[in-house]
Amino acid sequence: MSAERSERDPPDALQNRIHAERAKKERQWQLLFTKYTVNPYHPISMIARKPMSWHENIHVPVDDEFLNFLHRAADVPRRKYSMPQTESQEIGWHTTPLVPFDHSDIRFYFPRWKTEITAYGYPAPRGEKSKE
Repeated sequence: MSAERSERDPPDALQNRIHAERAKKERQWQLLFTKYTVNPYHPISMIARKPMSWHENIHVPVDDEFLNFLHRAADVPRRKYSMPQTESQEIGWHTTPLVPFDHSDIRFYFPRWKTEITAYGYPAPRGEKSKE
């Protein structure tokens, strides 16, 4: 009969191997990012410059690469990528109809008909004819 283990007892060898294998798998897919950029989705509040300060009124040229990066970040995913990047983007990614739309084909075209309710906003009372 084995006694219950306390919290200070060392874990089993099997638990150690499972933990080591999991840590190895996590380290395999870890990436170290060293290039940092400004988050385009979080606007930074700007403080107004001092009008008489000469060093703050110097015109600094805008970096074209950074501007292109901001415009691309603000673009919709269908313009950025050729295929959906996530499972939720797959829904509605292809919006072109499979069958060409034809207004004369009554199988796919159901226009709204003009009735008394849509023309005047209320139906004619029973027994009375419409004024048309």
